[in-house]
Amino acid sequence: MQMIRRFGEPPHDGIKYTLRPGAYAILQQNDRILLTFQDSPFLEFQLPGGGIDPNENVIHALRREILEETGYTIGAPRKIGAFRRFVHMPEYNIWAEKLCHIYYARPALKKGPPTEAGHTSHWVSKQQAISFVANVGDRHFLRRTFRSL
Repeated sequence: MQMIRRFGEPPHDGIKYTLRPGAYAILQQNDRILLTFQDSPFLEFQLPGGGIDPNENVIHALRREILEETGYTIGAPRKIGAFRRFVHMPEYNIWAEKLCHIYYARPALKKGPPTEAGHTSHWVSKQQAISFVANVGDRHFLRRTFRSL
């Protein structure tokens, strides 16, 4: 069985964590990376993506979340890895074990502005993407991806 690397804080004793799988993507066009900025519950840049709904296919969730958070459709998603992190999600009032599936994809078509409240999309350089994203797992996969391209 393959171990999935953890980034961030270890789980705390006495806290019940809810498994929260999600799909996220590194979206590259030329030398620019598309990030989403979320203004609630914390101000932070993130890889676009989010939670996989019950009975939802991971690729469908990835496409849906990216469209909601950036306004873009994507082409040819390719899984590059996964990681776990243990966090409090105040917007859902839960402690979550986030299982983050990371993909690499190309933005395809801009359909309009983000439809998810509190999200804006931003094109940044590779170096800015690495320094802007809020969580260590996202940073790890950005660095690893740019080394391999």
